Amino acid sequence: MVKEFQEKLIELKEYLKKLEYLKSAMALIQWDSVVNMPAKAIHYRSEILGYLSGESYNISTSNKIKEYVDFFSNKRDLDDITKGTIEKISKEYDRNKKIPKKDYTEYIIAGSISSAAWDEAKRKSDFKIFQPHLEKMVNYNQKFADYWGFKKNRYDALLDIYEPGITTEKLDEVFGNLRDAIVELLNKIKKSGNNPDIQFFNGNFPKDKQEKLAKRIIYKMGYDYKEAGRVDESTHPFTTSFGNKDVRITTNYDESDFRPALFSCIHEAGHGIYEQDISDNLQGTLLGEGASMGIHESQSRFYENIIGRNKNFWKFFYPDVVEQFPKFKDISLEDFYRGINYVEPSLIRTEADELTYSLHIIIRYEIEKALINGDISVEELPNVWNKKYKEYLGIEPKNDREGVLQDIHWSDGSFGYFPSYALGNLYGAQFLNKMKSDISNIYQEIAKGNLNVIHKWLKDNIHKYGCIYTPTELINKVTGEELSSKYFIQYLNEKFKKIYNIK
Repeated sequence: MVKEFQEKLIELKEYLKKLEYLKSAMALIQWDSVVNMPAKAIHYRSEILGYLSGESYNISTSNKIKEYVDFFSNKRDLDDITKGTIEKISKEYDRNKKIPKKDYTEYIIAGSISSAAWDEAKRKSDFKIFQPHLEKMVNYNQKFADYWGFKKNRYDALLDIYEPGITTEKLDEVFGNLRDAIVELLNKIKKSGNNPDIQFFNGNFPKDKQEKLAKRIIYKMGYDYKEAGRVDESTHPFTTSFGNKDVRITTNYDESDFRPALFSCIHEAGHGIYEQDISDNLQGTLLGEGASMGIHESQSRFYENIIGRNKNFWKFFYPDVVEQFPKFKDISLEDFYRGINYVEPSLIRTEADELTYSLHIIIRYEIEKALINGDISVEELPNVWNKKYKEYLGIEPKNDREGVLQDIHWSDGSFGYFPSYALGNLYGAQFLNKMKSDISNIYQEIAKGNLNVIHKWLKDNIHKYGCIYTPTELINKVTGEELSSKYFIQYLNEKFKKIYNIK
């Protein structure tokens, strides 16, 4: 009996490696499509992705998968890895079986073409170029959600892809609390009149010097771009993984301000470190990826903001800034620190300050929830977007590029993804609370440049497990509590009241 079990387990892992190989191949093609591909190659490249996605679909919905699910589901006392694998392939089998192969293949092809259309539309700041493609992606996602089924809200079916167990009902509650806390603190900041000076961030910052500074920092953080990754350029920064030995990130440089590229590198490196730290023994299990997009974003935003905008972090790295950009030799560390934590409502999500960032996410959450439920049309989207920015942040986009076209996510149909960013803030603050109790001198270590103590804690407690555990299981395992917004709200108040001298 034991022999049969072990043989079946080995057989399962070998079978699942086929899916992992296909996933890596498609990710590599998609990475190249964004970083290197000539414009005329888009249609043939889309056909390749369509074919590979069809092969992936065949394997994930095969009778063989069903046999494995039936065999292992009847076994008791499965170890966490095997249990997690069976739960994952069973869920994906049920989900994919409900989508006709023709629809799935056409969706992948449409997504690739849509992403290229979005890129052109953004460059030309013309939403109408992208509109028909976005309409297709919305229609596909509505159709898929109906195939999968849902209890109360069609959008819940899409949320479950990125954050298993989260519902619109829960998000409405959590985001409502978060929004109220942010608005209250934001109003206090506006009334304080203690605005930091940020003029010194304007100037000429050559790309090669930005790249040198960013690579120095992210390598020190623990992201191995030398032997297990790369740093490239793309319109929209992103991270992609072809297994834990090849995890690549991209950024976008602005030579008039070095902050966007620097902090996007730190953010994406947080994703990259997570993927590089996943245990080798998860190969052939489909568990060699993040627990959820919310947990993934907790790592990127943890490094970008909680660590990357901490004064102790810059006590160590500020000399590197001065070395690359000598104009900062006359700027004090305190002024620099206050400057990188400047709070001001802005139009671009990726450039938003730490405090108001979640408002950008709430806007997107409300819009895509309305789109998927048919409450608004794609044609109305630019106007709806502009009105919400005026209402929530008091500012309004001047054009489509800085408005509705600024993000790539909807172009490939990633509806349900955006809430992950705000959830990541909440997870990250809760992880920090636990980390501080485990490492009492954490900030002193950061000031000495010992970021390995952080990396090791994250690897041992979160990264190495991949997606063996659900987000709910993981947050309980690490912190002993369910997810709570109180830690992030407390973190924001403590930090920004001190910066802005608010009583």
